[in-house]
Amino acid sequence: MSFVVIIPARLASTRLPNKPLADLGGKPMVVRVAERARESGAARIIVATDHADILAACAAHGIEACMTRADHPSGTDRIAEVARTLALPPGAVVVNLQGDEPLIDPALLAACAARIDAATPMATCAHPLSNVDEVFNPNVVKVVLDKLGRALYFSRATIPWHRDGFARDRATLPAGYAPLRHVGLYAYSNAFLQQYPQLEPAPLEAIEALEQLRVLWHGYPIAVHVTDSAPPAGVDTPEDLERVRHYYTS
Repeated sequence: MSFVVIIPARLASTRLPNKPLADLGGKPMVVRVAERARESGAARIIVATDHADILAACAAHGIEACMTRADHPSGTDRIAEVARTLALPPGAVVVNLQGDEPLIDPALLAACAARIDAATPMATCAHPLSNVDEVFNPNVVKVVLDKLGRALYFSRATIPWHRDGFARDRATLPAGYAPLRHVGLYAYSNAFLQQYPQLEPAPLEAIEALEQLRVLWHGYPIAVHVTDSAPPAGVDTPEDLERVRHYYTS
């Protein structure tokens, strides 16, 4: 499976200013993310940014980068612009890798991309949950699948709801019950990536605050690659940054 990785990276961050340029063992975070992507076997890796400082940092480390408009409402819109600028063919597979994932497993990118085919324009990832607190945490997004491994629904609620098990006890998980946590890594066919920003927002998307529900609401399938374990967490807070810095300096 040939695929391209596009990494959206904005300089602005409310919780962690200048996050893409944060130093990780002598290199900016966005460069570390691109280096991980290189290990996935991707045919091309491009950073999509709205700031000249990120463009310069990428150039200094031999990473391809592309300037975009600053007013994109989401990272998906940003990578769609880059795919148009690069004139990628409609059948190209594009992986959307967030610029704050410097510990991402490169194999996960390839596995997600491999789920794209003529009938499946979008793919993502998930892993089983075993922690009861995470199962009931609305900040942990869950997904349920059909028999072909495609998403039936994404929710902040506990799905599927184990009726009998939770009627007895909600302090522990019923035997054999392992809901799937959604992992925010996406792959698209470029044809669908260009169409996606034009789709009308869905009522379910507004209720759950989950943009991917727009795709299901419009009737498009999303394939889900299930990995055995949780990927390393990304960088959202100063504490996350220190954790990742320790990885690169230890």
